[in-house]
Amino acid sequence: MTDDDLVAQYAAEAKAAMSEEAMRRVAESTDSEVEAKLRSTSLLELLHTEEFVPALLARLGDVRAALDGHGGGIKTTSVGWGQTEHPSLDLVLDLTGACLSCGAAPGTLEGVKTDLENDEEITRIRFSSALLDTFDELGREFILAHGAVEFV
Repeated sequence: MTDDDLVAQYAAEAKAAMSEEAMRRVAESTDSEVEAKLRSTSLLELLHTEEFVPALLARLGDVRAALDGHGGGIKTTSVGWGQTEHPSLDLVLDLTGACLSCGAAPGTLEGVKTDLENDEEITRIRFSSALLDTFDELGREFILAHGAVEFV
């Protein structure tokens, strides 16, 4: 086994352990039946209801543990229709709570985007440019240069 193989093996094991811990933490703070119902219900049916944002949260992977554990969340600032053959959503989101201006926000935003764009009913996730105002100059420059997300 080469050094690169060993590094890759340890990285995969660490990622699996972190994912398992994240899912355990989410399971401790949520009702699994409600979460399953939200995941299985069409977002198009839940649009403009109080269950829409909880349904988005239910579709998140490991990043959900960071949001929940640090007192943050998401909210929709704009809902549009995607340019696809089937009805889909083009969403602009904002972070809420303690997630605003957090040093880990670039990773959180990227995780939210990646997880939600894996849902077939979501075409695109972008973030409110108002979020940029919550960062200091260095944080704003960093997220614009290295964040894999779009602000509108």
